[in-house]
Amino acid sequence: MRTERDEQFHSFVLGRRASLVQTATLLTAGDGHLAEDLVQSVLTKLYVAWPAFRRADNPDGYLRRTLVNALTDERRRWWRRHERPVAALPDRPGADAPAEHDVDDALRAALRDLPPRMRAAVVFRYFYDLDIADTADALGCTAGTVKSQTARALDRLRVSLKDFPTLTGVVQ
Repeated sequence: MRTERDEQFHSFVLGRRASLVQTATLLTAGDGHLAEDLVQSVLTKLYVAWPAFRRADNPDGYLRRTLVNALTDERRRWWRRHERPVAALPDRPGADAPAEHDVDDALRAALRDLPPRMRAAVVFRYFYDLDIADTADALGCTAGTVKSQTARALDRLRVSLKDFPTLTGVVQ
């Protein structure tokens, strides 16, 4: 049996959830999964504190503050600081192989060191698997520019990732 409080909360969630997810996505710098987790956490806390929320002078400020607090709490979790997602679990680490998180960190750092246009060319060409014409269209430049930016970016990545043979084979 639904109470009046449940009905009010349900209506609130239907009306505001999308904007909460959008705000959370911006706060998490585009991490959609973390944004969804934050919104769920905020909605849970909000349901528990529903009477206080209804009495708040500034409900939007209350929501924003709750969202920021949830993000802060999430970043403080010990497992969040140590968790490293991987596509496939290895049977066991190789003797000389760098740790998976070292490879991920090195790749992120190498990409971060690229100028934005080069990084965009690499991402569109190799992450999104766009052809040269589609990449040129996405970047608003010529096909020749895409080719030169991609070639220069790959050269820089090879130099940055020379200590990671598994990655230098990828950027050949």
